[in-house]
Amino acid sequence: MKKIFLFTALAAALIAGLAQANEKLVVAATAVPHAEILELVKPELAKEGVDLEIKVFTDYVQPNVQVAEKRLDANYFQTKPYLDGFNKGKGTNLVTVIGVHVEPFGGYSKKWKTLADLPDGATVAIPNEGSNAGRALLLLQTNGLLKLKDPTNALSTPKDIVENPKHLQFKELESALLPRVLDQVDLDLINTNYALDAKLNPVKDALIIEGKDSPYVNYLVARPDNQNSDAIQKLAKALTSPEVKAFIEKKYDGAVLPAF
Repeated sequence: MKKIFLFTALAAALIAGLAQANEKLVVAATAVPHAEILELVKPELAKEGVDLEIKVFTDYVQPNVQVAEKRLDANYFQTKPYLDGFNKGKGTNLVTVIGVHVEPFGGYSKKWKTLADLPDGATVAIPNEGSNAGRALLLLQTNGLLKLKDPTNALSTPKDIVENPKHLQFKELESALLPRVLDQVDLDLINTNYALDAKLNPVKDALIIEGKDSPYVNYLVARPDNQNSDAIQKLAKALTSPEVKAFIEKKYDGAVLPAF
């Protein structure tokens, strides 16, 4: 009996030791497609000794704030222009680890079928956060709806518009709120993750959309003190695996594109 008890105790200790050996990694993400992609790699990371915990957020501010404050280890939801603007505005020093995918940014309308149908004085909803606003305006410029003071400035705002032939009226909102006003505006510029969350298909439903050469890659982001940690690097490798590439191509059918 003593031998059986000793064996059981040793086995339990060994199992506990293995469990403790796994490093916990807490990563913030928006629901679609970021959290879905993270869920895909979670089992593989567990095999490699990393227990991935995914925290889903509906905004673009807290995921960065909480990583900067070391309440979270990393996040996966943003482009480098947005991160650069955030770091500059908030005095943070977050860094990109690896680029994973591109979400071609689109403009949607339930009132009009073509850009030519947009009336004079049409109301256009755009994101109000840093590079997302600039990205929306650059897309409108590319499609001939306006001209910006600096045609390449990723941080342009409506104040930087120098030509507005249709006298567009801009409604600036948090990105997460944009799908909710689709019925209330003439044109709605929505980030693809929120468009997908609202059951919109960017490939089929967008009136205008960025091309496949969009420079707005979505990155895994961390801090200088942990960007090269074993757990973060394992996650970076997993996010750019052939399995993830195949998953993105199949599941999102062009609405999300692998960047590797």
